[in-house]
Amino acid sequence: MMIPVISVALGGAIGAVLRFLVGMAVPFPMGTLVINVLGSFLIGLVWILLAARGLQNWIPFVMMGLLGGFTTFSTFSLDTLRLIEAGRIMAASSYVLASVFVSIAACGLGLWLAKGMTT
Repeated sequence: MMIPVISVALGGAIGAVLRFLVGMAVPFPMGTLVINVLGSFLIGLVWILLAARGLQNWIPFVMMGLLGGFTTFSTFSLDTLRLIEAGRIMAASSYVLASVFVSIAACGLGLWLAKGMTT
């Protein structure tokens, strides 16, 4: 039991650092959008690739840890409310729609690509 917990912790630390670096490189609020879309793409891609290669033991590290620490849906919620509080209703609405729909599309693209790599 302790090995998966340590795997999640190590992956989460790496994912959080990567999230921080992307957030520093891409201005608010687009940094969060980039992280959510990229994280959604990667989670779709990795899910299929790990399963296809019989690497389920990597799921705690990669899926829950690394990608869980990298994606920032809680930050997305705060960013949305900050935009609303700043009176930027259209920006907040566009941000929410883009974050949700582009992230779902990115996850689908990752799933599709991974299935093509494993068949």
